[in-house]
Amino acid sequence: MHDTSPKDVNLAKTAIAGALAMAAAMGFGRFVFTPILPGMISGLPLSSSDAGLIAAGNFVGYLVGAVLAAYGWATGRERKIGLGALAASSLLLVAMGVASDVAVFILIRFAAGVASAFSMIFISSIVLAHAAARGSETTQTVHFGGVGFGIALSSLVVFIASKLSQPGAAAWRIDWLYSAGVTLVLLAIAWWLFPQAPLRAGGPAAEPKLVWRRPLILLTLSYGLFGFGYVVTATFIVTMARMSNAGPFIEFLSWFVTGIAAAASLFLWRPVMVRIGLFAAYGAALLIQSFGVAATVALPVSAAPLVGGLLLGLTFMTVTAYGLRLGRVLAPESPRRALALMTAAFGIGQIIGPVVAGTLAERSGSFAAPTLVAAAVLAVSFLLVLPLVRHHAEK
Repeated sequence: MHDTSPKDVNLAKTAIAGALAMAAAMGFGRFVFTPILPGMISGLPLSSSDAGLIAAGNFVGYLVGAVLAAYGWATGRERKIGLGALAASSLLLVAMGVASDVAVFILIRFAAGVASAFSMIFISSIVLAHAAARGSETTQTVHFGGVGFGIALSSLVVFIASKLSQPGAAAWRIDWLYSAGVTLVLLAIAWWLFPQAPLRAGGPAAEPKLVWRRPLILLTLSYGLFGFGYVVTATFIVTMARMSNAGPFIEFLSWFVTGIAAAASLFLWRPVMVRIGLFAAYGAALLIQSFGVAATVALPVSAAPLVGGLLLGLTFMTVTAYGLRLGRVLAPESPRRALALMTAAFGIGQIIGPVVAGTLAERSGSFAAPTLVAAAVLAVSFLLVLPLVRHHAEK
């Protein structure tokens, strides 16, 4: 099939296809581990540090996938590779449901990380190119809202699976298999709706070497610490609800609320960003997230995972998106290089986060200490960009 003109493409179908692909790639391929993890910990059994290593394996794979995707080998084949990676992601969910060894889990999750990165980058490149050609902010927002929709749907699938399957040590295996089935359905719809890549006016131009000015250094450090800070709660929030005996419905709701809030977050933050500016919106979202992460251990058991999940959902997609937009603002001569290095910093942060959290939780017997560390790291992330927020507020 050939590239198509953006004018020939139905943007509504493109936005929906992109959202469903993001739901499969990220909501399931990447984040379904969060609601399934408590069952694996009790059913296998699995230690907290093992769980942290398995989560980190996925994030290493995502970083490797993002680096590999940065080269030009996929040019002209983005649709095929992006959707093919979704098919691979579904098969890897099946593999998680039949494996038992920690080392095998780490390898599977590594491969799943590569697959989700390929889907995220190549599918997003097509959707965003069509959206940019027609000046459609809504298409971009719906596309990335699919991540939150997928998180909410994955929580619902795991909750329904727990009601339909026989309780027991191996019940978590059914969760992975159900999730694989749902991602195949999402993939089929996305494949049917998804357009070809838009026509290119020449290849991407070579960018000059990135100049590391102080604002870009502060932003990149902040973004890396954000990767560490958000991922502890994003990986272990349902496990924390299980360990505090909050009950199955609160476990389900904690991740479901996170997903719904994430799906709506970019729509909700847009008027805020227009009013206070991109720098201030990025800083505000980081600060709110720091409070939300702390809330998961500071509030009463019934409220902690719900408030923490809500505030995490309202902010993590916003910080991710606004941080990368700021990278483009601060490095207008070399935006692709800036985004690649910021993504690498974020990737390193989210690899270290679950390993540190799992180890601390195993030593202390709970996730309170690593959660408070994560909240403090997010506060430092905010403080790093505070000079930039003030500087741009004075303009």
